[in-house]
Amino acid sequence: MLMERTQRPRYSLAGNGFICAVLLAAHLTTAAANDVDSQVQKQLDAHAPRQVDFQKELASQIARDIAEWVVNSNDNRGMPFVIIDKLDAKVFVFKANGQLRGAAPALLGIAHGDDSVAGVGEQKLSNIPTNERTTPAGRFVASLDHNLHGEEILWVDYATGISMHRVHTTNLKEQRGQRLSSPTTLDNRITFGCINVPVDFYKTVVSPAFTGTNGIVYVLPEIHSLHEVFMSYGSEHLTEISPSR
Repeated sequence: MLMERTQRPRYSLAGNGFICAVLLAAHLTTAAANDVDSQVQKQLDAHAPRQVDFQKELASQIARDIAEWVVNSNDNRGMPFVIIDKLDAKVFVFKANGQLRGAAPALLGIAHGDDSVAGVGEQKLSNIPTNERTTPAGRFVASLDHNLHGEEILWVDYATGISMHRVHTTNLKEQRGQRLSSPTTLDNRITFGCINVPVDFYKTVVSPAFTGTNGIVYVLPEIHSLHEVFMSYGSEHLTEISPSR
């Protein structure tokens, strides 16, 4: 009886050890599988298309497509970026990661078109014909600077003299302030080609976004197709302009 009592526990402990080993192996296998699944999911998430949150701002599908393309392709190279939708006469300013900093209406060149006339940046404003006062479409590396009057501006395209700056309301006949605040976009074409934005918007959104860094400004076309203007992006990612807009 004594031997029987001493042997049974040994047999029982060995059996329990085997079972524990099996359970431990199963647990490790499951944990390893879960870890692999987690890594795979992280890779999928990393390559999943990122959507840009325009928050409560109304934006055209074209503006949304371009914003998502910029973020997913890293075309902005880690810099803040701006999208100017000429058809909607609206400006969207984003942080480098695609987070919206703010949006506002804009005044644009009085002439419809997507190309600047050669040498227009060297002419006096008064000598530029009305039909040449366009806001060119394209991708521009922009930076803050000051004009001849010491006012801070955002140079969009120095060669053609195009910048983004606070709206000037000194010429009462042009009613630029009223044009910016009106509910329609039909009266937003008044400038020589520069992009005018509300004073507070420039001060609190545009200037801080570009302080200490360059950025990218994307001016959407109104006549050319997106593929013609942004050929490097690939037409399969972009929505073409619809004449009905």
